[in-house]
Order: sequence, then C-alpha cells, then structure tokens
Amino acid sequence: MREEHTFRLDGGEELTTMGASWFVSYCYYMTIDPNHTNWDRVSTASSRASVYRRTSHYHKYWLNEVLKMEDNNLNKNSLGLKAFQIKHMAQEILDKK
Repeated sequence: MREEHTFRLDGGEELTTMGASWFVSYCYYMTIDPNHTNWDRVSTASSRASVYRRTSHYHKYWLNEVLKMEDNNLNKNSLGLKAFQIKHMAQEILDKK
C-alpha cells in the first residue's frame, strides 16, 4: 500500500495531486519538447493537467523544490523516468524561464 503524503510546500496539496514527477514531465512537454509524452502514461493525466493550468504561479518555485527532492522518492513514478532525468528536465525548464 502506498503511503499518502502532502508536500510541505506552498501549494503542496496541488503538487501532491499531480505528483512531482508528473508535474515536471508535463511542464517539460509544455515548455521544452512537445514530443515528450511520459506524462500521458497515467489515466488521470487530464485532471492533473487541469491542476497544472490553475497553479502556474507556483511552477518556478516547485521546479526549484524538485531539484532538492530525494532521488529515491522521485524514482517512485509510473512515467518511466529516473530522478536524474526529472531533475535535468526541471533545470532545463528553469534555465529557459
């Protein structure tokens, strides 16, 4: 059974709803590479995208926070992405903003 938690960050409930790895994957798709589709591997992608759209004021802050997250936690995603890839994408997005 998966342990539920809420990120203890500003807007943490919304980030928890999306998932940090999903958030970075979708943000990467929206800002860097429209061919990146790992975010679409979950059945709840459309509802997560709705949360993404209404939380744009947190995005830069969250990207910086993802860079500080534990790799073991980021590796627990169902998107086929490893923590180093997620952090690389987050940094690439930040570099563009």
